[in-house]
Amino acid sequence: WFPRMVLVLVIGDVHLPFRATELPPKFKALLVPNKIQHVLCTGNLCSKEMQDYLRSLANDLHAVRGDFDENDTLPEHKVVTIGAFRIGLCHGHQIVPWGDADALASLQRQLGCDILVSGHTHAFEAHERGGKLFINPGSATGAFNTIIPEPMPSFVLLDLQGTLATTYVYELVNGEVGVKKIDHTKAS
Repeated sequence: WFPRMVLVLVIGDVHLPFRATELPPKFKALLVPNKIQHVLCTGNLCSKEMQDYLRSLANDLHAVRGDFDENDTLPEHKVVTIGAFRIGLCHGHQIVPWGDADALASLQRQLGCDILVSGHTHAFEAHERGGKLFINPGSATGAFNTIIPEPMPSFVLLDLQGTLATTYVYELVNGEVGVKKIDHTKAS
């Protein structure tokens, strides 16, 4: 018996159309309907069109409000259970200092999640701490911000099988898509 593979797109800080003109075409070619079961978005989509696009990839779209989102119906934080994992979702502008490992760990404990997904810094980051996984998918468009003037466009696909979470980070480097893999086993 093998656990069923569940693919989760983790994406955020798109900032369309204000800080970027489009999702990189090489990313769009990889993100096709009927392959992904869930989408987790850290916010700053900034347009209904982008939200509709993400929903076209997977009906199960979970998003939180970023500091540039006008949709005030989106929550600040959210916890979603997918398979064996409780996944916390937060934009990240509420984390002070931004991207700080201790502050993220505090939020992870508050939300009681196995994986915490946050954004705002526009830079991919993944690390384990205390048996928990922390992921920042970066900015899917490479939109500029005050922290990093020219962020590398990136997004994450999470492959969840039983208690194993495999993180695939896709980054656009010199016009080509590079992929890195990180394995994490849920603490018992």
